[in-house]
Amino acid sequence: MATVLVVEDDEYVRSAMIQELGRRQHAVRSAGRALDALREITQNPPDAVILDLGLPDLDGSEALKMVRSVSSVPVIVATARDDEAEIVRLLEAGADDYLVKPFSGDHLNARLDAVLRRARAAGPPPVLRVGALAVDLNRREASLGGEPLALTRREFDLLAYLAARADRVVPRKELLTEVWQQSYGDDQTIDVHLSWLRRKLGESASAPRYLHTVRGVGVMLITPT
Repeated sequence: MATVLVVEDDEYVRSAMIQELGRRQHAVRSAGRALDALREITQNPPDAVILDLGLPDLDGSEALKMVRSVSSVPVIVATARDDEAEIVRLLEAGADDYLVKPFSGDHLNARLDAVLRRARAAGPPPVLRVGALAVDLNRREASLGGEPLALTRREFDLLAYLAARADRVVPRKELLTEVWQQSYGDDQTIDVHLSWLRRKLGESASAPRYLHTVRGVGVMLITPT
């Protein structure tokens, strides 16, 4: 599952893409204007963007340049323009792939899966950002609103793992396996570290802002709205 931002001004086309992507278990957000899309990308970064070129407030090619100035998120351009020179220009400008309208749901999902695989194979960026939270993987440092967080090694590992999967529920078993390197263990270990992390993030289990527990499932690091 991935978080996908659909940028399309045609309500019928947008609705069809949202329905198709949702059917494949993706979390879908949408925007009908380029500037709204840019706001979404900077404030709530998605895993991928499907960008229509015929937007009412800004030409899609200009929107692509603006996206690339603030984010490396994979972008699939959806266009009715099938001119080869135009497509090459868009790819050179930073698009990761393109779809020529009309296209099927299967074609859309195949292209999306391909760009997501490439992005995941490239690995996470050295600095993960979730709202005002920044996690520097190379330096093993984290900050909130520019203020450094004093984290233990395990606290950092847990926060970094969740930040790399922001806005997705991470099962407790996966946390034990990947963060604690244990095939089994006591959930209390996770709860204790979550409690310590919440305290350092200035929140509590009863009033979470970033760290949310999904009862019976796992933990999710949410981008605050």
